[in-house]
Amino acid sequence: MGSRLENKVAIVTGGASGIGEAISKMFFDEGSNVCIIDTNNEKLRLLEEKISSKEKIITKNFDVSDEKSWKECVDTVLKKWGKIDILINNAGMSLRSTFEEMERSDWDRVFAVNSTSVMIGTQSVISNMKKNKSGSIINISSIFGIIGSARGSTAYHASKGASRIFTKTIAAQYGKYNIRSNSIHPGFTDTPMTEDIHSIEQIRKERLDMTPMGRLGTPEDIAYGALYLASDESSWVNGSELVIDGGETCW
Repeated sequence: MGSRLENKVAIVTGGASGIGEAISKMFFDEGSNVCIIDTNNEKLRLLEEKISSKEKIITKNFDVSDEKSWKECVDTVLKKWGKIDILINNAGMSLRSTFEEMERSDWDRVFAVNSTSVMIGTQSVISNMKKNKSGSIINISSIFGIIGSARGSTAYHASKGASRIFTKTIAAQYGKYNIRSNSIHPGFTDTPMTEDIHSIEQIRKERLDMTPMGRLGTPEDIAYGALYLASDESSWVNGSELVIDGGETCW
């Protein structure tokens, strides 16, 4: 157990699997109280079993694009712990359809989860952070929020790009309240969301060949970046893009 987040209060969306699970566990191990939001009750239950101190976690099952659920969640966190120090907007989704196959409803749903929920979550916690004159908002974007690609979901790419610029705007507008807003841009990472595509041998080989370090990322690789941005060690880091991709975007 560490102490880099001792007595902090964090909210993590999509926090019961993949990158979100790694962040939730790492934050708990570093002393933070953690509210874990996910839509999978079984994964929430399994994660709760792994955490030794039940007083230091809250689990919530709701759609992160639902404003009412956000309000209820924040009220619960404030009633239990009295403040919110850290928000991790990690929940995400993608599509495997091509641009021409994609329907408008698909586009809207991806944006609701990957972009609109980032706004709702941030809006839900910002007043408490302003009151406390302290806060760290970390939005998990993607390398595809910075660059395009010859294949992949256009809705995913566009929604992650929107999250990136939103991050910078919050940084510019709320830095005067000592609220920091930064984004993390993972490269090709092995998670439950990428399991289907990374199980295709040709695609996995292509992605390995594109990554100078010769391996795909792990959820823990990304979680360490989030830990740094959440901690006081990054107290002058605001509006930045932390690319964690093994060098994939270098060329």
